[in-house]
Amino acid sequence: MWATLGVFGAGSGNVPPFLLNALCFGISGSLAALWLVSSGKFALLRQPVKVWIFGTAGLFGFHFFYFTAIRNAPPVEANLINYTWPLLIVLFSAYLPGEKLRAHHVLGTVLGLGGAALLISGGDGIRFSGGHAIGYGAAVASSLFWSSYSVLSRRLGKVPTEAVAGFCLMTAVLSAACHLMLEQTVWPGDALEWGSVFALALFPVGLAFFTWDIGVKRGDIQVLGAAAYSAPLLSTLLLIAFGFGALTLSVLIACLAITLGAVIAAKDMIFRKGGGKSAV
Repeated sequence: MWATLGVFGAGSGNVPPFLLNALCFGISGSLAALWLVSSGKFALLRQPVKVWIFGTAGLFGFHFFYFTAIRNAPPVEANLINYTWPLLIVLFSAYLPGEKLRAHHVLGTVLGLGGAALLISGGDGIRFSGGHAIGYGAAVASSLFWSSYSVLSRRLGKVPTEAVAGFCLMTAVLSAACHLMLEQTVWPGDALEWGSVFALALFPVGLAFFTWDIGVKRGDIQVLGAAAYSAPLLSTLLLIAFGFGALTLSVLIACLAITLGAVIAAKDMIFRKGGGKSAV
């Protein structure tokens, strides 16, 4: 679902980032809240204040610092720094109870990072230039926010995934406030752009966060971290398929690196004795 972010984002026109964030999280949070009401689960939103702060800080903090990064640093470098979050998830997971970080987890994730760097740079190399300290710092912050949120979610396993609906609504409110303070309003211009906004709200800026919550709480978090590098790869392939890019040698090499990295990181799960049954 996160891989569709590029295609649907391109289809949303010139809507500024914080307004787009407010629209998408507002739609996804509202739809999720309506589902909770209709299913009699609305009471699941009654969580301690610290849970609300944690969840909102994770979703909004990541997006706030990411948007700040791409506004104050070259997008290629900002994206590369931001995309260290899967690697940080794997490294931070070593501090979780019952988890053990092994060399193949790190190797697989580093391969994925290398593939992501190749995709983001287009094979032209990365050049960190001076004068962009704020942007680079914001990119580091965005990576730390999302990796910390993902790993610490494991410690909040008793908090139901349905609570993410509340986090989405709070993120929408804060994003709307940032839009009013920082941006000029540009609404989607036609049915295609509005359709793209709704598609974003349903999938990469909606359901994806609920499924991610399930994954980090119940799945193999090291494998999830390494496999997360498939998002920029699949996004690039989708953009190519819809005519927004070209299939190049660097894309093919990145595909190989990311796929190989994910297989290496997941080797215990893939080649587990006993017919490959999952222990999750």
